[in-house]
Amino acid sequence: MPKHRLGLVAFVSLTFLAVSTAIRIMLAAATPKGAGLKLSLLLKSAAAGFYFDLATLAYAIVPLALYLILVPRRAATHRRHMWLVRLFFGLFVGVLIFDVCAEYIFFDEFGTRFNFIAIDYLVYTQEVVGNIRESYPLSAIFSGIGAVAAAVCWVLRKPLARGAEVTFNGAYHRTGFLLLLPAVLSYGVVNISQSTISTNNYANEIAGNGVYNLFAAFINNELPFTRFYRTLPQNQVNARLRTLVAERNNSFVDPKSERFTRTIRAEGPEKRLNLVVVIEESLSADYLGTFGNDKGLTPNLDRLASQSLLFTNLYANGTRTVRGLEALTLSVPPLPGTSIVKRPNNGGFRSWGEIMNAKGYQSKYIYAGHGYFDNMNAFFSGNGYSIVDRTDFAKDEITFANVWGVCDEDLFRKVIKEGSKSYETGKPFFSMVMTTSNHRPFTYPAGRIDIPAKKGRNGGVKYADYAIGRLIAEASSKPWFKDTIFVIVADHCAGSAGKTDIPIKKYEIPLLIYSPAHIKPARVEKLMSQIDVAPTVLGLMNMSYQSDFLGRDIFKESGQPGRAFISTYQKLGYLTENELLVLGPRQYAAQYKVDRKTGDAKAEPVSNGMLADMLAYYQGADYLYQHRLNRIR
Repeated sequence: MPKHRLGLVAFVSLTFLAVSTAIRIMLAAATPKGAGLKLSLLLKSAAAGFYFDLATLAYAIVPLALYLILVPRRAATHRRHMWLVRLFFGLFVGVLIFDVCAEYIFFDEFGTRFNFIAIDYLVYTQEVVGNIRESYPLSAIFSGIGAVAAAVCWVLRKPLARGAEVTFNGAYHRTGFLLLLPAVLSYGVVNISQSTISTNNYANEIAGNGVYNLFAAFINNELPFTRFYRTLPQNQVNARLRTLVAERNNSFVDPKSERFTRTIRAEGPEKRLNLVVVIEESLSADYLGTFGNDKGLTPNLDRLASQSLLFTNLYANGTRTVRGLEALTLSVPPLPGTSIVKRPNNGGFRSWGEIMNAKGYQSKYIYAGHGYFDNMNAFFSGNGYSIVDRTDFAKDEITFANVWGVCDEDLFRKVIKEGSKSYETGKPFFSMVMTTSNHRPFTYPAGRIDIPAKKGRNGGVKYADYAIGRLIAEASSKPWFKDTIFVIVADHCAGSAGKTDIPIKKYEIPLLIYSPAHIKPARVEKLMSQIDVAPTVLGLMNMSYQSDFLGRDIFKESGQPGRAFISTYQKLGYLTENELLVLGPRQYAAQYKVDRKTGDAKAEPVSNGMLADMLAYYQGADYLYQHRLNRIR
């Protein structure tokens, strides 16, 4: 073997470790002020990060080691082999530089390393690539990446030529096979949960490795609750859950059954009103003037808030659209891993749509984009809704669109048209409407608001507000308007990054219920979850029905304290008036005393009583799902 015994392996390893370290420094610099990253914590993150870099490198080296074991010595000294090595190394450097750009953009958007969101981005390439193309100057970025990669190869051309001669065949094959050993050790020893080095979430993200996180998210797309999380005996969990979901005038259909099906009895004459549920993309509560924002972004929503039932303490179930859709439609706490919306065999639930269908309503899911995205069409069509998505918009119904879908104005005009079609048949209608305009690249029709398109989130929010104003104004001229309830709620917040496990202020979303002829304006301060929206609205309509919902009608006193469910991909949160309990894989549990006004959190011992209540909901919901006990078919 030549003098440079590791040749290409050394080049690849040193380059990878150098770039990974640079990414870590970049992300540390990109954390917001007040992130709490002290020097000691940064050093701890760096040490843990280097551990994950080595683990990732161990896997990355495997194909190169196998090639160098197999390639004949005679071929390795050939001139063409040197050019092949330069091409390989140039592509490798280009991929690493691309990773630098991608990790920065992802961290800036979500405040995390690559996770299950990135997996979704790889699956739905049309929307995601289109979004990136509309948001960033890709030609300049890729040209820059290519130029830098070529420059690196030129500077290192001579040592690369010497390294290209190194192979591990013949007498040195043992050295090659030894390079496979670290990958085996990494598989058996390294686990993504080891990047949790503190209670500071930013430090934990910096401690990881983006590529490792990406593959870990792909492998752990669904996390079995009883395998990864703390549990209690199932009979104890089920008994406690029965107590927690009990309400006035409700009773279990079969108290001896494992099913949680209940009969909900109305306390007055049924209001057979039309129902339009507008689910606003990424509408954090703190964008509304009603919640203290002073930028004037939401004049229409602020006006509607004064004319509606305004709920001021509602928390989103998660950080993705599918989590919001799951909570609003099925009224269940979030299960770890991917949402039920994205899972196979996700039909047959006693959903909000199924309940309305049983009442003679026409239930529709109306979406501005293509409903195959995030498996939405399959989920809603399997749970009682007919689908209206972008493919159902005629050319003359689209005045503006981007890669995510038609603009909110076009969407709402379609909602009005679909409502009128149902009205003409003599049937009441229930429409769940998912918007897209308040999403990067933040493009929308010109001349509507005073913020030009592609200038950021504020423009997206203000245009979404403008479109809602147009929806109410145009719907008010229709004969069915007087007997219609409009529910306006967000799917999730605009961002969820924070220095704590689950930063509660990043989960606050608005809820407005508007129907001038039927609902008196009021401000509702009760703590509630997205899973409470459906039963609360059905309660306002005095509906009697059968339910497998785990949410509650918050206007019915149950004797139980307020609570909300908030989650990331792996972390599950249970929020009460002033405490937050967080569970994670590998039996992780942490409890905090929280100030919901400021978001401040202080660690405290885990309460067995709070843990029992939390597991009643989360472990109980998982049991119902796994055993298909909350489905009607």
